Amino acid sequence: METPPPPERPAPESPPSPAQPQAPAPPAGPQAPSYGGPVPPGGWEQPIAQQGPGWHGRPLASWGSRLAAYLIDGLILLVPVVGLTVVIVAVATGSGTAAWVTAILGFLAYLVVAFLYAPLLMAREGSRNGQTWGKQALGIRVIRDSGDQMNFGAAAVREIVVKGLGVGIASSIIPFIPWFLDFFWPLWDDENRALHDMVVSTHVVEA
Repeated sequence: METPPPPERPAPESPPSPAQPQAPAPPAGPQAPSYGGPVPPGGWEQPIAQQGPGWHGRPLASWGSRLAAYLIDGLILLVPVVGLTVVIVAVATGSGTAAWVTAILGFLAYLVVAFLYAPLLMAREGSRNGQTWGKQALGIRVIRDSGDQMNFGAAAVREIVVKGLGVGIASSIIPFIPWFLDFFWPLWDDENRALHDMVVSTHVVEA
């Protein structure tokens, strides 16, 4: 008697293969041309406009306007010198001694006028405060950093003690350099100040 063959085993099923990725379908309709230029910044990226130099919201006077005011004041103070010279020459034709006395008295009177010229004018009240006639013509003025009005004492300290005597004595010790530094310092100072402005805490601004 023959033995029946063993039953056949079913073949093992192969694991399902992973799905192949499909390429994305092209967008329907014509595409708009791309812009290759620089992208403009958004509103929050707009550059802030730079403002000119100022002091507490007041525009600073330029070095050129300060120079022009200085020259005008110098010309104004030159008028008494011319008048004094004419008087001395006229007196000298009659008497040599009288000419010398006139010259000495006239020189002393001129020193008084030259020293008091700026403090008296800058101590004026109202819109002319801090202005000499030269500064008034150029539309600039001196203000104190404390916010107080420019009175005679503050103007005298600035114009006579520091700007006149201080710079003058320093220039006699070290010729020319102190005057040069004080006069041209506003050109490279970020607040357009001269050295005497720093000493007495003042700024020169547009009126």
